[in-house]
Amino acid sequence: MSDASTLERLRQDARDELSALIELRCRLGEDPWVFLPDLPSVDEQVVATLREERLHSERWSPARARAYHPTARDGDAARFEFELLRDIALDHPELSSAVWSVLDRVPSAW
Repeated sequence: MSDASTLERLRQDARDELSALIELRCRLGEDPWVFLPDLPSVDEQVVATLREERLHSERWSPARARAYHPTARDGDAARFEFELLRDIALDHPELSSAVWSVLDRVPSAW
């Protein structure tokens, strides 16, 4: 499968996931005008999915353990998140805007 078709599949999965979440929250009586602005965009959801997949990889799992260890230095976790998300943007340039949006929410204790 090509990168473009993989990305489109991920986007469709993200749309489905967000749609299900919106329906659930509406059924629970929440006001969409209140919660919709806080939901991620489709591409931000794709970035979250890719991030989660990478966290379980042999490359990123040990780095995450070091960055989030209680003895880690200040800023190690933020640096780890930056490198992980940067790697996603390099692999999927179409998601760069979404990656930057997600990075804006990472605590910057550098």
